[in-house]
Amino acid sequence: MIDLLTFANLAAQPLGAFAPKPTTLTEGQEEASSLLWTSADGHTKIGVWECTPGHFTADRTKAGEYCHILSGRASVTNADGSGTREIGPGDLLVLPQGWTGEWVIHEHMRKLFVIDAAPES
Repeated sequence: MIDLLTFANLAAQPLGAFAPKPTTLTEGQEEASSLLWTSADGHTKIGVWECTPGHFTADRTKAGEYCHILSGRASVTNADGSGTREIGPGDLLVLPQGWTGEWVIHEHMRKLFVIDAAPES
């Protein structure tokens, strides 16, 4: 039997402790998250993430990410400086596997994330 899981009120989902953002370019920037589900093969992970304002680099070369923004505002830019997108509550941002770039969090952000890693061949 396959269990059906639901996760209600993601805006109030408890998170782990805030800790320094490892790839930050802004001193004092912090993040916290809560992993809600992982697929049996480990390729897909779903969770909730929050980050304080600041600027950081991101690398999605090993796994793509889908970000549903619950609150806050940010700008996301490709590593080559092109393709800046402004995102906010209700938006869905797709970062395909292979993407690298930078985020600037303008307002404390909370998002639902789905990370999908293609199986290695």
